[in-house]
Parts: sequence; structure tokens; C-alpha cells
Amino acid sequence: MPTPSARFTRSALSLGLMLALSTLAQAQDAPVPQEPAAPPPASQADETTTLDVVSVLGSRTKPRTEASSSVPIDILGGEEFHNQPSVDVLDKMRTLVPSFNVSTIPIDDAATLIRPANLRGLPPDNTLVLVNGKRRHRAAVITFLGHGLSDGSQGPDISVFPSLALEQVEVLRDGAAAQYGSDAIAGVINFGLKRLEEGGTVEAFAGQQYEGDGFTRQASAQLGMPLTSDGFATFTFESRKADATSRSVQRDDAAAVAAAGYPDVQDPAQIWGSPEVNEDLKFVYNLGISGENVETYLFGNLARREVTGGFYYRNPTNRGGVYSNDGGQSLLVGSLDGGACPTIALRDADGNLIPYSVVGPQVDALPANCFTFLSQLPGGFTPSFGGLMKDASVVAGVKGMWGDGWHWDLSGSWGRNQIDFFMLNTVNASTGPVQPDGGRFEPGGNVQTETNFNFDVGKDVETGFTVAPLALAMGAEWREEKFEIEGGDTPSTAIGPLTEQGFSIGSNGFPGFAPGTVGTFNRDNWAVYVDAEAQFTNAFRLAAAVRHEDFSDFGGTTNWKLTGRYDFTDSFALRGAVSTGFRAPTPGQANVSQVTTAFIDGELRDTATLPPALLEGLFPGAEPLQPEESKNASLGLVFNSGDWLVTADAYRIEVQDRIARSTDFDVTQAQRDELIARGRPDLASLSRVGFFVNDFDTTTTGVDLVTTWTTEHFGGDTTYSLAANWNETEVDDFTPGIISEARIKKLEESLPSTKGYFSINHQREVFQANLRVNYYGSFYEDHLDSDVVAIEDGGLPIYGDSAVTVDAEVGWRFASGLYFNVGAQNLFDKVPEDNPWGGVAGAQYPVHAPYGFNGGFYYARVGYKF
Repeated sequence: MPTPSARFTRSALSLGLMLALSTLAQAQDAPVPQEPAAPPPASQADETTTLDVVSVLGSRTKPRTEASSSVPIDILGGEEFHNQPSVDVLDKMRTLVPSFNVSTIPIDDAATLIRPANLRGLPPDNTLVLVNGKRRHRAAVITFLGHGLSDGSQGPDISVFPSLALEQVEVLRDGAAAQYGSDAIAGVINFGLKRLEEGGTVEAFAGQQYEGDGFTRQASAQLGMPLTSDGFATFTFESRKADATSRSVQRDDAAAVAAAGYPDVQDPAQIWGSPEVNEDLKFVYNLGISGENVETYLFGNLARREVTGGFYYRNPTNRGGVYSNDGGQSLLVGSLDGGACPTIALRDADGNLIPYSVVGPQVDALPANCFTFLSQLPGGFTPSFGGLMKDASVVAGVKGMWGDGWHWDLSGSWGRNQIDFFMLNTVNASTGPVQPDGGRFEPGGNVQTETNFNFDVGKDVETGFTVAPLALAMGAEWREEKFEIEGGDTPSTAIGPLTEQGFSIGSNGFPGFAPGTVGTFNRDNWAVYVDAEAQFTNAFRLAAAVRHEDFSDFGGTTNWKLTGRYDFTDSFALRGAVSTGFRAPTPGQANVSQVTTAFIDGELRDTATLPPALLEGLFPGAEPLQPEESKNASLGLVFNSGDWLVTADAYRIEVQDRIARSTDFDVTQAQRDELIARGRPDLASLSRVGFFVNDFDTTTTGVDLVTTWTTEHFGGDTTYSLAANWNETEVDDFTPGIISEARIKKLEESLPSTKGYFSINHQREVFQANLRVNYYGSFYEDHLDSDVVAIEDGGLPIYGDSAVTVDAEVGWRFASGLYFNVGAQNLFDKVPEDNPWGGVAGAQYPVHAPYGFNGGFYYARVGYKF
């Protein structure tokens, strides 16, 4: 079975993956290398059944079922996962894993392109993602606007995988940095790829929102073929396109501008909805060849996706740096030749808008040397923000057995994620009337590249103190990580002739990356680990792992984990784990520079995120980043009677020195002068700045409950499932002034504390039906990320109620291979209560509701399996 990103943290995992491979090979007639004279131990053979019921996560030594594992694991079958009504892997995960959350991101800069997801209430980069047991590279996107919880995170993009390519998805809900390395604080997600040596599938999917927008079409194809007589080659392709949605109302300020007679004001002036997705192309390959004692594997992916989303409306009567620099009292008029220009008032003495019938003729009468954007864009303008994502990875390796039962795995991997940003329908105000065609700017992009090499070995060692051989695994890994900032085009970075007259620099809303920010920033690290598992009695199992990693930028760290399980009876067991963990700050977080538009102090303002090293000595807390450190503990019960499976696990996660973006600081002229002296002339007009910082500690506690009951109801096979998660995060320590009270409230209350579902899956002959009832607890939203709690201080709080949604699907699968499904997600069209602040920026509903705001979605899926 192939494996993608190679990472030393998986050393022991590859051993478990190999054992799972031997089982899958029996099921698919694809032999896996074994040593004929040394069959696997009985305990190993008993537990290694089929890949759709065992996981390679949680133990470096051998795969386990959900019921036999010492730590909580969800195993999602590929068919169940693929058949979810959503087409995006993130949304499928949200549906099936209660502790996994992801929201629609309508206007959040780069987060619109790669949505941040949260496991157990922790940020995206606190969850490690594997493919075939190998570490997956990060995305190039750093989440600058992540609704508090995800601000500053840089996680992987799992949306690049077509769900048709997946044999199963495994979710380890436990800290595992001592086993798998950096990032595995909240848990680990492993995507196992299909390995077919014959046959395939073709499929078409189409769906639309009840509102009549968001039409989505997707085509998928998969082909398996033999690769020599002892190998396989599986290829999966997917193409998707999704239209945008709009759940918007007219902004109050845009309505006032229109009422004053200003022409060309759009209604709504600003769109809140799911972005438009074009050219979402995905290709995954998985190849392997087995020899007598050696297997060679190769797998990876290619992906491309273009996303275009909304942005904030630029009011023609008060937008700073474009239309006015005195709060909307007078129009910003620039001189093109240094001569004098008249003053044009926009408001009267009482603060009321002066009608356009008065302002317009004054604009028309301006001398030829005087320029104002009101002459070109009298109704204001609303930029569109987008990006083109390109992703590629390749993993190659060889593994087998040597000597007296030693398993080994040597692999290398390379992964690259690139984002090229673009802005549409905007301006570079400093260049005055000289603007690019169509208002299109290309501000540059980010590139994340990772290279991994790892070598893992394992052996079952006979001892005199265990009832089964001691399972021993160990390994080493080397990894290099690079983050590159690519410069923007000239229009997006230009410091035009009107700069000194107060016109803003760069493409408005998202200025291009200036030459001073461009560069490649890298680091490397090496690691070694050892993992051992002992079955002391038939009822008692204990495992321990220790791992040391050394990073070129901040030094070394050592982490450990201890897990245990006691089976009181054949059907009832107690399990638990304690561990330490860490997450290394990324080169991107330490070096990124970006300017974005945010809602600050009751108005839209441009604010910069700059490297903390650049700001050191200028702002409190600006200093080189250090790793986050964690302590995890879990305790669970397992009941398994065959038809019934019940697991309940309580957990506690303490994280110290969490990395997040600081609050915004006002920049003085003296600080601007110092930044210019440090080589950043593009910051000459900077007014607000923030940076990434280690500044707060949190404790997350919760309980996961998962139950399934399989029976023969309604004349067929029926499975009832109930899964729920209760999760709570408390901020234990932070520095006021660096992290705001509003950020604390978002960290503690933005996600629902309770989430779960009850589902019924029924299959009878060719017919199948699924019904799922989803529950989402209440939530808090700091609308527009105002970073203020109290309404009287300019805050826009929303306290959303709990909600229940229903998904339903029916389908038919015929012996010929043809299948057909129809269904609805959010069958009864549940949407949040209307946004009480809708008039401020035009969002009809709370934009971070945990179940979305688009309402119901109906769809049909037809395919042929051969």
C-alpha cells in the first residue's frame, strides 16, 4: 500500500501500515512481501483483518480496530465518506466527525481559498495530516482572518484529494507528537488511498442550493490496472465547478449614498456567500509492486483550483486613502502637476451627506490637473479577491523484511503548494488615473515546499515477561521546509505620484508583496524515535514512545507518550493515555508580510501583519517565535458486543505559548521612520500593524461519545449511529494589550460546545437509504472580527442559538455496476437567525455559523462501477 508525504514522525506508523497492507493484499489478491519462514505472530494475525476496519494510527507497531485501540480512533469507510452530500472533503469531515469544525469563509482574504478547520477546538496546524501514513505538506496560505480561533495558523489543504480516491479516513483523537512529531497536538488524520489492480468508476454529481444559486457540478473517474504480475496502479481524477452564492442585504451606508443620488451604487453593494470555484482539478496516483521480501511504492497528487470571493465595499464618501482622508468631511482631490486644487465638501455642518447633485457638478468642473476617484467610480467599488492554487506531491519508497523478522521502510517525499493571488475591480490610489485594465492586480503569492526522508524499522521481540512478543519500532527522519514570498506586479506594488498627497499605496485591499518582503525562508530538522508495545497479560497492554527533534531555527525538543488498556471482559475495556507534545512555528509565520482590510474601531482600515523580528524593539511582544508545548491526557471506556459498539473518551489538552496574531497597534511616525530605515519603504503610510506572537495558554477539555448498532431492521441491514462531542476551551493566561479580550472570548465561545449526530443507514438488495439528524450547540460570533466585545465600544456581538439540521438520501445500486443517488443536505432549509448587524456590512446571517448560512442543498449522483 503506497504512502504519500514521508515524515520521520511516521516511522513507527509505516510499520503498522505494512501490517495492514498484508491484510488488504489478501482481500484484493495483491500479494505483500512476507518472509515465508516467519509468519506474523498470532496476536498480530488476529487483529489484522481488513483495512476498512483497522487503523494504522495510534500505534507504531501494529494496526488496531476502533474497539481494540488504546486511544480513540474513528475509521470512516471510503464509500461512506464519498457518499456524503458535500463535495469538499472538509465538509464531509465536518459531517462525520463531531469534534471537527469548519465554516464557510465568505470574506477572509486567503482563508477564503483554503478554509481553516478545527479538531477539538484547536487551530488547523495543531492537527497532523498524513496520506498513506506519510506526512502531508502544509498549504502556502496563512490564515490572517480566522475568526480568532484560527488566526495565524498554517495547516495543510486536504481539499486537494478527490474523495473517490480514498479507501478510508482514520481520525486519531489524541495527542501524538511523541509518535508522529510536530503538529499532532489535537490529533492525527490519515487518508488511505485505494489500491486497485483492475476495474474502476466513472461518476457525475450535480446539486444546487434551495435558493437557486451555488450550482455545483462534478465529474470523477477512477481506473485500476495491474503493474506487472505483482503490482497495482490506481489513478483517480476529479473536476469540479461551483457557482457563488449570495446571502446579502444592502449595507446602510451604501443605501445612504444611493439615497443622496450617487450613481452606480450596486444593491447589494457587497456580497456575502460561498465563493466561486473554477477549474477545481484533482489527480491522485497510487502505485506499488511486491516482490518476495520487498515492496516498492509510489504515490502523490496534482491539483489546481481557482477561487474568487467577495470583499468589502469602498464607500465613495469616506473610504480613506481613496475618496477622503478626513472621515468623509471633504473629498480627496490630488494634483497631478503640483498645482492647487479646490476643496469639495462631502458633508454639511451637521454631518449629513451633501447630495450628489451638488457634489457631482463640482467634480465635473475640476481643472485638468486635479484628480479624484469620484469622477471614475462615483458609486464606490467592491473589489473581488481570489487566488489560483497549485498543489503537487510525490512519495516514493521501498519496504520489506530482512533477517529474523525485521520490518523496514525507507521513503522520501516532496510536496509543494503555491497560491497566486489576484484582485479584481480595485485601484492603486497612489497612481491616480493610471490603472490596469479591468482593475486586475496580481499581488504576488506564497509557496510552501517540503522535503522529507525517513527510515523506520520494527521487530517483534520475544520476552519472558509478556504473553506476546514485545513490539518494537524505531526510526529517524530529516525534513526541510521552505516558505517563499513572490513579489507582486508593478501596479499592485507601485508607490505612485499621489502618495505624498494621502492616496494609499498598492492594490487597494490587498497590496502586492513589495521587493522588501520577497524572499525564501527555510529551516530543516532531524528526529529520532523509539516506540514499544507490550501485552503483559491477556487483559493488560501498555505502550510507550519517546521522540527527539532538533530544529535549525530554535533547537531541540523531546516528547513522550504512555498509553494503556485493560480488558475487564471480552466486551468491556478501559483505556487511557498521557503525553507531551509540541508544534514548531513555521517559517511562514516567522517571516510573512501582508496588508489586509479589517474592521477596526468601527470602520474598515488597512492593517499589516509583519515579521516579529522586523518589529523587535518597536512593539511589546515582538520577538522570535518559539514552539507551542502541550500536555495531553485521555481516559475512555469501550463496550463491544459485536452488534453494539460504544466508546466514550474524556480528554484534557493544555497548550502553552500558543502562537497567534497579536492585536493591532497604532504606528507612530517615529516607528514608520524606523521601519523605513530597516529596509521597508513600502510601509511609509502604515497606520496599524500586528504580528505573530507566543502569548497565551489554554486548557481544552471534552468528551467524545461514539456508538453504533448493527441489526436487520426493515427487511435489510440497518446501522444506527450516534456520535457526539462536548468541548470547552479556557484561556488560562495572556498578556492584555497583546492579545485582546475580544480574542479571548472568541477562543472560548466561538465554536459550539456540543455537536453531534444520529444517523440510520439501511441497505436492502439494490436499495439503500440514509438519514442523519445533526445537532449544533449555540455559538458566539464577533461579527466582522471587530475585536471589541461591548456594543457601546463598537463591538458587533452575535449569540447564535443551537440548531438541528437533517440530511437524507436514497439510492439504488444494480448488479450491472450502475448506481444512482438523490438527496438533500439540510433538508428543511435551516438557516441562522437574521444578523442583527446586517446593515453594517451587508451580511444577511452570521457568517461563522457552524452549520453554514446557505440553507438547503439538493443533489443527484450517478455512476458506473466496472
